[in-house]
Amino acid sequence: MKRIYLIGYMGAGKTVLGKMLALRMNLNYIDTDHFIENRYRKKVSDIFAIEGEERFRAMEHHALMEISEYENVVISTGGGFPCFNDNMKVMNDTGITVFLDVSVEELAARLGASKNVRPVLEKRSGSALKDFIKENLARRILFYEQAHIRFNSSSMNSNKEVKMIANSLETLINKR
Repeated sequence: MKRIYLIGYMGAGKTVLGKMLALRMNLNYIDTDHFIENRYRKKVSDIFAIEGEERFRAMEHHALMEISEYENVVISTGGGFPCFNDNMKVMNDTGITVFLDVSVEELAARLGASKNVRPVLEKRSGSALKDFIKENLARRILFYEQAHIRFNSSSMNSNKEVKMIANSLETLINKR
């Protein structure tokens, strides 16, 4: 039985690496945001806008309680997922947690270039984006650092690099 949780800030590569890792390890793949959107038939941005963050965090925890019973799965979580409702403890107790660690500069570059504009970043760019990331990361790092594995996922600029990183991460996970 394998249950692997990928955590980290938005733009850390949880989705890209999660899909590749699941493929390499012959495991199922779940993205918690998509899981919630399918379960509640609403976009995460709409849940935040209409029902608020507290309600969304409760939905995340409810989803985790269900997902934490699945077997043979790689799970990519949202950036704030580990920071609420004892989710980090639940993940550490039910699987292997991997913190995808990426520098503020690299996160800003990835998020600034992303075609998927996140509502919270909509009016931020350049130094304002870096400052925003740095502030949020400072609050979240205490949770991220509780992961079983801390893994640098900075160099993912090509499919070849993603495959190499997935291979390295698979090796680390299999040693646990």
